[in-house]
Amino acid sequence: MKVLLTHAYFINEDPSEMRIMKPYPPLGILYISAYLNEKGIENKIFDTTFTSKAELKKYLTDEKPDYTAIYVNLMTKLNVLEIIKFIKSKNELAKTKIILGGPEVRYNAKDLLCHGADFVVIGEGEETFYELITTLEGKNEKSINNVKSIAYIDKSGESCFTEERALIKNIDELPFPNRDGININDYQNAWKRKHSQDAVSVSTMRGCPYTCKWCSRAVYGLTYRRRSPENVVEELKLIENQYNPDSLWFVDDVFTVSHKWLFQFNDELKKNNLRIKYECITRADRMNEEVIAVMKESGCFRVWIGAESGSQKIIDAMDRRVRVEQVQEMIMLAGKYGIQTGTFIMLGYPGETENDIEETINHLKISNPDHFTITVAYPIKGTEFFQEIETNQEDIFKWEKKSERERDFNRTYPRKYYDFAVRRVVNEVKFHQEINNKSIRPETIIYKSKSLAAKAGMWLTRNTKWLNSD
Repeated sequence: MKVLLTHAYFINEDPSEMRIMKPYPPLGILYISAYLNEKGIENKIFDTTFTSKAELKKYLTDEKPDYTAIYVNLMTKLNVLEIIKFIKSKNELAKTKIILGGPEVRYNAKDLLCHGADFVVIGEGEETFYELITTLEGKNEKSINNVKSIAYIDKSGESCFTEERALIKNIDELPFPNRDGININDYQNAWKRKHSQDAVSVSTMRGCPYTCKWCSRAVYGLTYRRRSPENVVEELKLIENQYNPDSLWFVDDVFTVSHKWLFQFNDELKKNNLRIKYECITRADRMNEEVIAVMKESGCFRVWIGAESGSQKIIDAMDRRVRVEQVQEMIMLAGKYGIQTGTFIMLGYPGETENDIEETINHLKISNPDHFTITVAYPIKGTEFFQEIETNQEDIFKWEKKSERERDFNRTYPRKYYDFAVRRVVNEVKFHQEINNKSIRPETIIYKSKSLAAKAGMWLTRNTKWLNSD
């Protein structure tokens, strides 16, 4: 029996990610691999990040795995479909069973099965994948339809969904991710070449208890399960000894959701004389001065504080449950403690007007984060956002040919408007920062010129039909 785990993400195909060059190992796969190892199921990982489709295809034909398990997210779906088609087209891979998991599979299971997947693992993967493999190998007495949280096509040709599995209650019981199964040095070296320092990613929790309408909860649902501080610190010690990274990236949705946990984590670091430098994401309503002080003491050098918009109207429409003023206050307070700050902005959410975008610009000027990223809102299947726009999509979405990021709906303004809006926000805020820092350079005038040009583009796309035609 050969079990292959892979994920079909190729960084060389993504110009944006190549510019940023902050890749992280596929933690989900590494957790599955570690769990299988613990259970005595031999497996291999083909980490695609720094390879190519041709290399993956060659590996498949050379190794001829009995089971190929592929992690699927909205960025990799089209690549996964191509790999499935390749496996199904090769006689030498006729016996290979294709098993899919990840955030993209729950609400697209039928489509994935129709395009060649043999099984879909829905939700948390460790227990389900292990049980599925042992059942297929005849190592337990269960039949396939008794394996919880999977989907497959039955003998009658119908899609069959089994009963949902309960989530793992105590995630301390899970083994640490199998980082030895891939070459972590590839990631560290890529970081160092671009940024002169590297980072290793760590997960301390699963799920998120908040209900933001645009956020997918396809894997862990509306839950909050946390590893103990002792368990996390044990992993950090292992990472330090094996990889000696310059920093850590905590991938958790809301790192400071539990103040009690954060304080215990800080105490555990001190007890083990462990000094770390880390970056994390959190919410403004789960921060205060005491929390920020403890974050600083525990090694936080950068915190990303979600905002999404500077308009309270839009934040409320998203069900973010936070006040704009809170976000501004916490960004500025973290900065005073010497912690770099970042925030996320989303443009084009239903109901957003140009006044709301101007409020967002003003919000960024007031809070003055060190970093901010902007995306144009796109609906992910299974979210409340998707449900709200499902009957308001601009055209028939060809699922097998398009990324979810290309799914569009009838917005307040034409789609091209938001490309100009992104440029407007970026350049206007950069101009303000230059002026605020009393740094008048040629670039300062360029920022303002680009901001005004983008504002003109916004006006044109609102008022000129020919500019919006394809």
